Order: sequence, then structure tokens, then C-alpha cells
Amino acid sequence: MWNWWLQEEPRVCLSHGTWYKFIFNQFVHIHHSKDCRNLKPRMVLSVVQGCEEESSSVVSSVFASRYVQDPPPRYKMPEKSIPKEAAYQIVHDELLLDGLPRLNLATFVTTWMEPECDKLMAEAINKNYVDMDEYPVTTELQNRCVNMIAKLFNAPSADQTKQAVGVGTVGSSEAMMLAGLAFKKKWQNKRKAQKKPFDKPNIVTGANVQVCWEKFARYFEVELKEVKLREGYYVMDPVKAVEMVDENTICVAAILGSTFNGEFEDVKLLNTLLTQKNKRTGWDTPIHVDAASGGFVAPFLYPELEWDFRLPLVKSINVSGHKYGLVYAGVGWAIWRSKEELPEELIFHINYLGGDEPTFTLNFSKGNQVIAQYYQFLRMGFEGYKKVMSNCMESARILREGLEKTGRFQIISKEKGVPVVAFAFKGNDRKNLAFGLSKALRNYGWIVPAYTMPANAENVTVLRVVVREDFGRQLVERLLFHIGVALKEVTDAASSVPMIRLTVEMKADESEMNAGEGTLHIPAASVHWKQDKPETVDTQVPIMDGKTKGVC
Repeated sequence: MWNWWLQEEPRVCLSHGTWYKFIFNQFVHIHHSKDCRNLKPRMVLSVVQGCEEESSSVVSSVFASRYVQDPPPRYKMPEKSIPKEAAYQIVHDELLLDGLPRLNLATFVTTWMEPECDKLMAEAINKNYVDMDEYPVTTELQNRCVNMIAKLFNAPSADQTKQAVGVGTVGSSEAMMLAGLAFKKKWQNKRKAQKKPFDKPNIVTGANVQVCWEKFARYFEVELKEVKLREGYYVMDPVKAVEMVDENTICVAAILGSTFNGEFEDVKLLNTLLTQKNKRTGWDTPIHVDAASGGFVAPFLYPELEWDFRLPLVKSINVSGHKYGLVYAGVGWAIWRSKEELPEELIFHINYLGGDEPTFTLNFSKGNQVIAQYYQFLRMGFEGYKKVMSNCMESARILREGLEKTGRFQIISKEKGVPVVAFAFKGNDRKNLAFGLSKALRNYGWIVPAYTMPANAENVTVLRVVVREDFGRQLVERLLFHIGVALKEVTDAASSVPMIRLTVEMKADESEMNAGEGTLHIPAASVHWKQDKPETVDTQVPIMDGKTKGVC
């Protein structure tokens, strides 16, 4: 006599002491692992569609049908024009299915600006500010922003030869790639002068770096040496990072505000340890600080924290204007300690109003977000930014305390960092509960991501809320209420998973007595059984090697 039971995970056990593999038909629906939910690519590669079914080959028009009779094709250009009202209505209706940006708690990117700033951007929406001779005032605004940011990061300005330089970019990812190129070129030039090999550059980072670092390493042929994380310690360990440095290391990258939990890495300790190693070895390995998230937080909330150009080995810093710089997506900044950190061969020179205007960029066309950045600096000032960041931290505190009161969560984020609340379920079945809660919150409009930590800490599944300026106390309280409701839904669903238990008496006929296998027929189900070695199989969706997450 055998007993067997099947829960949500696809595993089967028989109490008789012998294990069997079963193939169930018309019996129970097996849910596979939900690990794939944390795969959030930053950019989608669009596939050109072939022949389609008639129902999916056209764009359905609802109210636009008042203006057009024939629906336009979905994947090829229409033969005829349609009225502007119809085109607007079709696109508008499709966009209704997007999430609401202000309820998107996954993103660091700014989702609200003042109407006056919106108006300025609308007035300059047709400007390509990379055309410096056509738009000299916009170029001047960029120069002012670079100066303000460099001073905010304590760049030295003692003499002309040591003046800091910087550039506006379309985001902090481009900014860090420019910094990486500068490090690579400077390292190669030095190795060539020493008549040493220069074909195997590497960068040392933590495994918690954003995916743009892996892109840089792959696109520009630089080895990425990652310091693995561990449970309870989710940022780069400076001691282990310095141990990985060798003569081919072009820089060590520290993160000021990890995308996983908002924590600041210890740049000061890294500077001390790396200085000691450079002195022992004769190398001059520098530091780059990826301050995409924390660059506009630390100067206002933690002015005593030494992470910037006050540390001698910090040669460049990138920061995102469209995160806590309070500007819509499309602007970042790269700042170098001095001109000598930026090799001249990487700089292009443009004739600008009869003068020379140097430029260093991967993109050519650029939007008008630099205008919005200058507006925010002018409008907010140091005082305004400090108030905004303080309000964000207060909202994060309220959310953190509310989550702790439930007794269900462990807070992963630190109180000192960017305004992020990362939390994980306590107890068993943490992964399924985290993904279940993330899905349940979608029913109330909230986008709260759930994801597994990087290598060596992947058994920890985290939910993360990014607290932005427009996520005030009322929304925090409403989110906590919905989390409470969703928790009950997820818990009830987990406890109500049906356990199917059958008791079957099997008698083999003489022809199957020594065959080692046979077929058992049950109404509405069939089970094929075959004797096998004892084995438990966990079915999971495999994750490809490399970075799979990192919300910008």
C-alpha cells in the first residue's frame, strides 16, 4: 500500500520507503519556480515579427473608431494617414495599461517635478543641446552645473593645473563608462611607456554593482573582478577588494548607494587600504565612486562622511541627475578630480563661437534635461535639497517602522544610506512569500520589486521600496495598509494550497511481477510509475550567468 502527496513544489514522496518518478496527466497543475520575476532588463531588444494571426496583426481602436474605420497594422507602417485625434487616442488608450509612475516604487528615477520646470522642458523640447554653437546658453548652463557639482563633491581648486573637469551625459551609466574609458586609456598609456603588457585590464567591484558595469566590461574588453557578497553583508568588503587588486587593475569601483539595499560602501577605508598597498607595490591604483544614487544624498544629509574628492585616491565620480538630482530621466554627470585624469586623446574639440569647446561623450544627440537640472539647483539651493532628502528619509523611517510592527519582516537596508527600505520575510518559504507579496501589491497599483541577492547571498529574497520626493507620508500609510491586506491574502493562499493524499492498493499480475514497472489507471487521471533511486527534484528556472537586475 502506498501513500503520496503533492504540494505546490513539483516533488513526490511515497511512504513505502521506495521513491518513484510520476508523470501526472489531467491531475494537478504544477507551478514552477518564480525566480524569473527578478529578471528586469534595462533595455529590450525588439524582435521583428513575421506573419501573424489576423487578430493580433492590427492595433485595436476603441473611441478612435469614430475617426477611422480600418484599424492600423501593428508591426508595419500603415498605407494611409489617419486623423491626429485618432492617432492620439490609439496611443493614449494603449498607454493606460502602463503602471502609474508615482506608484512605481521600484525605480530611483524622478517621477515628479514642479510645473514651472515641466514648462521649461516643454519650451526647450526641440533643442539638441549637444550642438554647442547653436545653443550656447544651454551649454553655459551645463558648465554651471558641472561647477556646482564639482564643488559639492569637494573637488580641489587650488590652481589651474589641478582644476576639476566634468561633462553632462544622458545618465549615470554613460557617465561611469566615460570614467572607465579614462581609467583604461591612462593605464594603457602608462603600461606602454613602461614597455609592459597592456592587453589585460581589470576593474575590481562588488557583486552588488549595477548592470552597467558588466556592460562596460564586456563592451570595452575589461575583466570584471567582483567581490562576492555574503548573507548579512550586502556591499563590497574593502579588505577583500584590495586583496584582488593587481598590476592590471585600472581602478577599484566603490558604490555610494547600492541598488539592492541603498547602503553606502566604506570609501574611506578603501582609500586607506589601497594607499597602503600602492605604497608596498609601487602601483598607483585609483578609486572611482559610482554615486549614481547617493551623490545627491550624502552631501546634504551626511556632510561629515568622507567619500568624495577629499580622499586622495578618488579620481572620478559619476552621479545621476535623474535620481535624487530631482530631474526626469535623461541626465547624468561625470566629474574628474583634475584634467590630468582625463587623457587628451579621448577629448574631441569643437569650434564654439570662435573658441575651442572640448567634449567627451558616447552619445551625440541629447535632450534638454540639463535645463531642468540647472532649474533645480537654482530653485532648491543647498537648503532645498537638504529638506527634500530629510523628508525622504523621514518617510523611509515611517515605512521601516511600520514593516517592523508586522513582525513578519527583517529590514535589510541601513538607516544611513539613500532613502531605500529593503526587507525580507522571516522564517521559511521566504522566496515564495516575497514574490507573492510583490504580485499581490500589483492589485492595488503598487510596483514593489522582489529579487534575489547576488552570488553567495542568493538565498536571500528581498523586496525594495525606493522613497522619492513624491512618496509622502499619506502614500506611505496607504502602502502599509495595503501590505497588511496583501500579507493576509498571500498567507491564506500559501496555507490553502491543496494537499492531495491518495491511498492506493496495487496488485501486479504475474506478467508484471518482475518487470520493475507498470501502469496504474485511476478515473480522471493516469499515473505511470517506474522504480528509481531515491531522489528529490527541485524545479527552478535557471538564471543566466551575469547581472540580471539593477533598477536604474
